[in-house]
Amino acid sequence: MKGITIPLLAITTVLGLSGCQRDEPRDVAKVSGRMFVFNYRVAIATYLVTLQRIAPIRDGSTLEASFENPRGGTELTTREKIFPADEKIAVQSPPVECVKQDRPYKITIRIKGPEGNVLQTIETTIRSDTDQSLLPAKPLTVGPLYTPNPDVFKADGTTDMRPVEGCPAS
Repeated sequence: MKGITIPLLAITTVLGLSGCQRDEPRDVAKVSGRMFVFNYRVAIATYLVTLQRIAPIRDGSTLEASFENPRGGTELTTREKIFPADEKIAVQSPPVECVKQDRPYKITIRIKGPEGNVLQTIETTIRSDTDQSLLPAKPLTVGPLYTPNPDVFKADGTTDMRPVEGCPAS
């Protein structure tokens, strides 16, 4: 009987201690892509970050993102619901102006659980390989039929392709 008691006691102790392990916070997503998107047709630039889900995310979870404002001033923010079935999560900023080539712009993403607790914070930067001064300030087309914008393509044959004005120097 003593021969069985000691191994049985050892197994019970090991199993009991394994239940006392700390629950370490773990990442639920990782950055899989990031870039600026310049849409010349509508004259809009946005940040775009894609995340790859690497752990289960519960229904009701949300994502809050803060983007550095290239024009200066307060950060631009967005909040989105996360769907548990999605393997990839796309985060897009509101339209931005004054993006400069090769300058790093800061982004902070917070993934929150259904109760509002922060599950993970991701901080990253994006550098554009294009300066937004190449993008016209006005949309090239208007309406659903891609009609040339009369504010850009004038009746006299001239074009107004000026970029957004009033951008900071750096």
